[in-house]
This record gives sequence, structure tokens and C-alpha cells, in this order.
Amino acid sequence: MDERKKALLKEIVENYVKTVKPVGSNSLCKKLKCSSATIRNEMAVLENMGYIEKNHISSGRIPSELGYKYYVEHLMEPKDLTGEDMLKLQTIFSNHELKVSDAVTRCLEIISDLTNYTSVVLGRSSSDNLLRQLNIIALDNQKIVAIVCTDKGIVENKEFSLPENIDAVEIVKIGEMVNKMLVGTPINKVAEKLEFEIKPIIAKRVKDYETVYNIFYDAFNDFLLHNTNIHVSGRVNLLKEPEYDNTTSIKRIASKLEDDAFKQMVNDTPGGDDLQIYIGKDSKFDDNVTVIKKKYKSNGEEGTIAIIGPKRMEYERVVSLLNYMVDRIEGKDE
Repeated sequence: MDERKKALLKEIVENYVKTVKPVGSNSLCKKLKCSSATIRNEMAVLENMGYIEKNHISSGRIPSELGYKYYVEHLMEPKDLTGEDMLKLQTIFSNHELKVSDAVTRCLEIISDLTNYTSVVLGRSSSDNLLRQLNIIALDNQKIVAIVCTDKGIVENKEFSLPENIDAVEIVKIGEMVNKMLVGTPINKVAEKLEFEIKPIIAKRVKDYETVYNIFYDAFNDFLLHNTNIHVSGRVNLLKEPEYDNTTSIKRIASKLEDDAFKQMVNDTPGGDDLQIYIGKDSKFDDNVTVIKKKYKSNGEEGTIAIIGPKRMEYERVVSLLNYMVDRIEGKDE
């Protein structure tokens, strides 16, 4: 993509984010110092490349999902927070009597008000709950139950169906080994130990080791999901967006906000601690939304913060707000 096409795509994305109206060639001529014919030709090329698409009610163009992704990865520029935005968030962090979880919750409420998007925090105390015992019980040759118990008396269980090439008795034996290696480990550190210490041992003992490893990983991940606190701010904000302009779409998104898969979506951060942006289908939530997520850790507490809005989100502002908030939570800006 040459510089003119990049500038054109950037203008179309930012224009559409502000106005929620398809962008026509005439409005871009003065800005890009090109003739209307040149703009139309370049728009046609961008459309063929899949970065913009034609709105059915207008001759103007709107960004496609691919266009938003290109914008985020190559064209988005850092945006400084306004003094008003910073002041509203600083009032929370200046109150040193607040627990981390309370500060995070209040910040998210402010961010929801500032952006009109939905914000979510999924948090837990990382120092609580040491693994006391992992039991694998065979129900029959192809079915097992994994039971996870902590020193705080919390017990969770999950049933698994095994593929034909894996015997339940074998999983029970591996479970005994895994139990010995993990007893006394903080629950939030179990996944790390499983990946780097236990997975290589399973790989030596079992041919289909990925399937076996995933059983133990899923058992502990399920435990974490059931024993985390989730707080959603601005839940109705998402439902007010034009993308959800009928009863069917409103019901669909409202039910997703209440679903267990919603927790999993927030919790799942394969990119580690870096800020992550998931657009449309990549969000694993809804094709019409963008989800921006980042993890935080402070004073023995940790969690994931997510901002959920339409694909035509104010990306620069949300990224700046989220980075600023997490930096303050973790004490990097003090």
C-alpha cells in the first residue's frame, strides 16, 4: 500500500469513527489535496484490496474489518490523554486507602463514562489459594473427573471424555504424578508449571501428550474461571450502538454479556501481558465489536481489563486510557 492509499484509509477510518456516516470522495479532496476522480480511483483500489466496503444506502465507503486491522497495526498514532481524562483517573489513584480491586473498578466506571463503551475487569488475588490436591477419578474406560481442591477449602470438578486411544487408568497415574509436583503451588502459577515443568514429562510418557496436557490445563483453567470476580461497567453502552439497532441483535449481545463464555473471552490473553486488540471475528465475542485487553498485577492482585465497543472504536483514545490506567495500577507512573 503506497502512502496515498495509507493516508486515504486513515482518513476514512477516523472520519467514520467520528461521524458514523459513510465517507464520500468529495469530503476527502481538500484534506488529501487530490481531485475527486483520483480519490474515487484510489477508493476503488482499496475496496478491491478488501480494506473498505460500500455501504448499501450510500455511495460512500466504510472501513472493513481488514481495514480496521490495518489501521490499528500500521496507521494508528499514539494520542495523549486530555487533562480532564487524566484528572478524573488521578482522583482514584490519589486515594491510597483504596484496595487495588476497588481502584480498578472505579477507573473502569470512569472509562465507560468517558468513552460510552462497556468495560470489564476479571480479577483475583494471586497470593490466595494454594493447590492442596488434584484427584483424577475414572468413571469408566473413557470418562474421568478431575477434582481440584485448595487450602482455602474451595473444590471444583470437571468431567472429561477421553479419545479411544487414551485409557482412563493411564490418566489417573499421570494425575498422581502431577499432583505431587503441584501441591502447595499458588493456583495462578499452576499453568506456568504445567507448561514448562510438567508438559515435557508427559510428552515422554504419552504419545498423544497434547490431549493429556490439555485435560490438566482445562481443569485448572476452569477452576480459575469459577473463582474470579468479574465486574462490568457500562453494560448498556454497547446496546446503544447503531450496530445493535433491532430487538434481535440487542437480545443476542445482551445474552452474550451474561454467558460463561464471556468470562473465558476476557480471561483468554494468549499474547501475555502486552495490550491486545481483537477486531470483529477475532474477538470471539461478536462480529460487530472490538475488544481491547490488558493484564495488570499489583500488591498480590492480578486480573485482566477489557474495553468492549464497536469496530469503529476510538482506538487511540482507548489504548491511551488503558495503558495509563494499568501503568498507574502497577506504580509505573508514580
